[in-house]
Amino acid sequence: MTFLTIGHRGVMGVEPENTLRSFVRAEHEGMDVIELDLHLSKDGALVVMHDADVDRTTDGKGPISDFTLAELRELDAGEGERIPVFEEVVDAVKAPLQAEIKDTAAARALAEVLAGRDLLDRVDVLSFHDEALAEIRTLLPTARTALVASRYGLDVIDRAHAVDAGMLVLNIRRVTLELVERAHAAGLRVIGWTVNTPDHLKLVRGLRLDGATTDFPEIRRAARFTA
Repeated sequence: MTFLTIGHRGVMGVEPENTLRSFVRAEHEGMDVIELDLHLSKDGALVVMHDADVDRTTDGKGPISDFTLAELRELDAGEGERIPVFEEVVDAVKAPLQAEIKDTAAARALAEVLAGRDLLDRVDVLSFHDEALAEIRTLLPTARTALVASRYGLDVIDRAHAVDAGMLVLNIRRVTLELVERAHAAGLRVIGWTVNTPDHLKLVRGLRLDGATTDFPEIRRAARFTA
């Protein structure tokens, strides 16, 4: 299987994260897959943001869930960009997507969009929340899903199997060769995050991971020459 380079929130190292500008740049730079994050607005829109509040990435303050979509659209998400909704990203780029559910409540809304727009072959559903992946599996039995983990041990393999996920997306600071080999033996692909330096890239290639999530386009180019 080809080693994948995944654009983290687009290419957040060089563009405002989780904006259409960042996603279009990621596609232009040749990223194999583009990753994004999802929350629900007060009125139920699938808005593309990482944090639960708007403070860090916009000129506003407060929880996303306190804003309607129209109110969120008034905020500056960096360099004049506006907060997009998931459907706009689907239309703006043609690359495969990884949609990470940050708020478990967004699972049902995402499932409706994926089914309604026939996106199951293009979008992988990711989450730290086992229950969100379980709900996606119930709603969309053929969806491709991945369990994301930052603090974990070998038990993460059993967690993935419990929710029928086909992939692990793991913080590279804890990845071991034993875990990767056991995951592969169990039929799971393993992606590492966040891979932002040549040393990070050498590590994940040496551990035989299946891909790397990165903030920078340069990692995509370097990955072609790193065995």
